Amino acid sequence: MRRLLLSLYDPRRLTTSETYHDKCLDEAQELDELCFLTAQSMTSLRTSDHFQMVKLLGEGSYGKVMLAVHRKRGTPMALKFFPRKSTTLASFLREYHLSLSFCTHPSLTRALGILYSTPSYYVFAQQAGLYGDLYNVIVSEVGVEEECVQRVMAQLSGAVTHLHSLGFVHRDIKPENIFLCDRACRWVKLGDFGLARPIGTSVSGVWYDSPFCTPEVEPVKALEREHKRRQSGGNTEPVEPLWMNVEPSVDSWALGVLVYCLLTGCFPWEESTHDAPGYCRYREWFDREAERDAVSPPRDEGEERFQEERVGEEEGEDRKGNPLPSQFNSFSPLVMALFKELLHPRPERRGSPEEILSYLGGPWLKETEAAEERKAAEAEKEARSMRGRAGVEEEVAREGRAER
Repeated sequence: MRRLLLSLYDPRRLTTSETYHDKCLDEAQELDELCFLTAQSMTSLRTSDHFQMVKLLGEGSYGKVMLAVHRKRGTPMALKFFPRKSTTLASFLREYHLSLSFCTHPSLTRALGILYSTPSYYVFAQQAGLYGDLYNVIVSEVGVEEECVQRVMAQLSGAVTHLHSLGFVHRDIKPENIFLCDRACRWVKLGDFGLARPIGTSVSGVWYDSPFCTPEVEPVKALEREHKRRQSGGNTEPVEPLWMNVEPSVDSWALGVLVYCLLTGCFPWEESTHDAPGYCRYREWFDREAERDAVSPPRDEGEERFQEERVGEEEGEDRKGNPLPSQFNSFSPLVMALFKELLHPRPERRGSPEEILSYLGGPWLKETEAAEERKAAEAEKEARSMRGRAGVEEEVAREGRAER
């Protein structure tokens, strides 16, 4: 019953931030309790006695993932191996139980209830992405077909929104962690919950050179530079770490970067810092847009609809006063509005993953927008032609009746 209630949970129904915070604490406590109970009963097995190894699916700092077949049931599954030398039992069990007990959305990779230890590894079984991951289908400097991109993002929007509603942030959304259940990306699953944490948890800030790293973490980069400077001067005194709260806005940023990556096969910038040229161009454009929006008078619903119909005309006018950053020139106004939501430099103003759903269906690329306009023009031309033929036929019929 508790799981059912959680699956129906919607954070927008909460009346206060304190209620939401309390719920996140409850979920974190439940996860800790599950980990504690499992630690008392985890068994030791020899992998080859129960599984037939097929191939390596992935490998990284966390360990490795192998495609395997259960010897008795013949069921394919992914076995995730965590080296015991570099993995604490607590972190292993946290990822296992998060995947098993909380990832009930169809686009979240779920554990299968099998876990054990060997002399060298902690291991658990999870659903296998038999067709690789999203990184494998992205063509460099080309991307993926727009229809496929929107299909993938619709699924991820639901998956991440569900995870947030249960009080957790993924914190590591990237193509390598999105697994394919078919070759056409009709069904994808977000996985790898090793960095997932309850909302509001305080963690040590970590900087990494990646477009997926949020701009609010930039101060950590300065601290790392200071640490290296001290070390080079012979000072071994550590720099005080910067602690940050885990917030859903981290995932929103990653989803925005992912949209760009899928549409172009590139990244919008190397890193999101004040000295990164790509990000600086975007930030300058964003600030000008925000300034213009701040002075624009509010419009009612009817006016908004009218403005949407004129979006093509407005585009030319807007770009003159505030041209897009060069790396965004191929995008339509619709997806640029989505980028403004997800890639907001200020985390407290960043849109939620759920907002992606509002931007589906329309063109995200200018070439798609142009193709749709051509189709509409051709349809209108055909309609006028049909109306013309109908008018001629009616005139002929009237003349026929008059002669009789």
